[in-house]
Amino acid sequence: MDLDLRLVRYFVVVADELHFGRAAARLHISQPALSQQVRKLEDAVGGRLLTRDSRHVELTARGATFLDDARQLLAIAERMRQDPAVNSVRIAHVFELTTSRVVADAFAAAHPTVQLVERSMDSSRQLDALPSDRLDVAILRVTRQMVEQHPTGWHHRPLRREPMLLVGRPGASGPSSIALDERPVDVFADAAGSGLYNVHGEYLTALERATGISLRWLGNPGTFQNCLSVWTRTTSGTVLLEFESYAARYAESGLPVHTITGIAPVYPWSVAWRHEQPSQATADFVRAALAVARERGWDAEPSGSATPWTPPDDPG
Repeated sequence: MDLDLRLVRYFVVVADELHFGRAAARLHISQPALSQQVRKLEDAVGGRLLTRDSRHVELTARGATFLDDARQLLAIAERMRQDPAVNSVRIAHVFELTTSRVVADAFAAAHPTVQLVERSMDSSRQLDALPSDRLDVAILRVTRQMVEQHPTGWHHRPLRREPMLLVGRPGASGPSSIALDERPVDVFADAAGSGLYNVHGEYLTALERATGISLRWLGNPGTFQNCLSVWTRTTSGTVLLEFESYAARYAESGLPVHTITGIAPVYPWSVAWRHEQPSQATADFVRAALAVARERGWDAEPSGSATPWTPPDDPG
């Protein structure tokens, strides 16, 4: 059986997202074309890899087994394509959040001869990619479960404590700072049981438990522009809990942004790399990341009287 690696890659992206729309956006093709390509792969392997209806996408038992082999196949193919003489670092960005991009920009300016190979992956997929040699560096949220599931083979260091802020609706007004329990709070995230629950969702669930508030989960529209469109489409008395780097973009679009009083959630980012001796370029990237964190004061406590909060079982 001759497998088209392009189709295998399409399948892996769909399996990662469990959502054809988001997978198609990542692959820069139309959703109908992606569905057709996945069916072509299923025909080639002689069995269903995914079950899908209008609301859900799930791996079949055959698909789950195939996914493990597919990741290994793509990793081998990528290593075969790489020129060992190329001085490069493979990193990933968590969607459109800025932490990894700021580090990448600083590293590229200081090391212009090193090629940065960049992808988009959430925290869990970055950790999966790191030990399998599909990434050299990960910038992610490290959780207790990650450490338990991967006790060896990698190092991680705290990088940034990104404040979470509250975004109001267009035309809304109010004080510059409000508490989480003053108004109903919305989040762009997939809730537990949705099939798309991820590390960000786990963080928000822990916040609900710690504060006693109930978040309204709006799903994940994808890019910032999609989020902005959803948020400005309707009016209500709710506020949106967002990363500082996203909140700045909402403010640029004219929406009010509030800091949080009382318990103020901050999102912990770390830089991670494989346990084996890193290349010179990878070691330089890690040093650059930690230098950027020091220069920007990314580990500073929130100003004012707020009490910073992170999940209590997150590794330091």
